[in-house]
Amino acid sequence: VQLQASGGGLVQAGESLALSCKGSGMFFGIHNMSWYRQAAGKERDLVAAISSGGVINVADSVKGRFTISRDNVRRTTYLQMRMLKPEDTAVYYCKTEYKGRNYWGQGTEVTVSS
Repeated sequence: VQLQASGGGLVQAGESLALSCKGSGMFFGIHNMSWYRQAAGKERDLVAAISSGGVINVADSVKGRFTISRDNVRRTTYLQMRMLKPEDTAVYYCKTEYKGRNYWGQGTEVTVSS
């Protein structure tokens, strides 16, 4: 199982950014997928998750601004981020689980300037 995240960058507050996470070496459609983020000096926190059946869970801190989705044909999960705030600055990681083990993408950095 391998996950390749992309799409991070430097944006100004109020702007949008879209992250992608492509899976390989896995039957993507059966995997629950999630996005986490880790700001400097803080723990890694769940941002949003989407199950294999399409059930979505979004953290309160980003609810209404971030949208998670998946395309099983493209083996990719997306995180659409709108109305970004400086406090959204972090390294964003995608994650999946398989047979009790967590698999993480390499992280993509998002910086939101005020």
